[in-house]
Amino acid sequence: MNGTELDAERAMALLREGEALLAAGRREDAAGALRRAREVRATRLAAHGLIERHGLEGSFARMMGLDCAISPRDDIFHFFDGHPTSTNPLRDYLADGWRTLSELMLLLESVDRPLLKLGSVLEFASGHGRFTRHLAKAVGAGSVTVSDVVEDAVRFSSQTFGVRGFASQARPEAVRWPERYDLVFVLSLFSHLPRGSWARWLARLWDAVAPGGLLVFSTHGTEAARRVGRALDGEGYAFNAASESSAIDAQEYGTAYTDERFVRAQVRALMGEDAIARFEPAWFWHHQDAWVLRWD
Repeated sequence: MNGTELDAERAMALLREGEALLAAGRREDAAGALRRAREVRATRLAAHGLIERHGLEGSFARMMGLDCAISPRDDIFHFFDGHPTSTNPLRDYLADGWRTLSELMLLLESVDRPLLKLGSVLEFASGHGRFTRHLAKAVGAGSVTVSDVVEDAVRFSSQTFGVRGFASQARPEAVRWPERYDLVFVLSLFSHLPRGSWARWLARLWDAVAPGGLLVFSTHGTEAARRVGRALDGEGYAFNAASESSAIDAQEYGTAYTDERFVRAQVRALMGEDAIARFEPAWFWHHQDAWVLRWD
């Protein structure tokens, strides 16, 4: 056995020990065993789930004041968990959602539409709640609706964070909006779309915005393309059939790069240049461009 196998074997023993100690009512001892099991990738999520569910010492909920449950099917968490720069994947994943909330709030302040003044928010392509948990705490779960093409993700967020939710569809034209929203927030969907569906999704999401409301979305722009050495075509677009998602066909959800010129052309053709209230390059995660469209 190598060191990694020994670590995983010992971590499994600690996980079982923690479960047995919990059953015996020895919460403090259980917390110690489970915190050690949480340090090993093989048992990290299982140990984390027990610590959070039982409110043990060392839980992230005690520090952050919100539900810190993470779905085992959360591709974004697994991206963090396997990333070489992430020394504490649980902390990094949860803090990243908080970072997104602060970036969104600053962006909305810049167009004089504070998040806390908005009555309804649709988080589209919401995943398993990396950002949703923070949004629900900020504006109230009753003001939040989530949607994702992965039905398990919608179910997890609805059951865990108390938000409303509905399943999206593979084709934008097949999506039916339950209502229209003051804010439609679409983080890192357009950074994955092939050319054939890019403008179709923009048009469909615009239809979900209430009069006077906002559509906020992000894209992989010029800086993101530069970082990976990706050249854009004559229209300012490039696509690679690969992404961090294991649940969606890479041909329909890969990695897309679009410069400012490309996005402005799509907006101009669909709703007019005047719809653009703000453009900020490399805004979200100091990596993705931010676009704010206003329905006046």
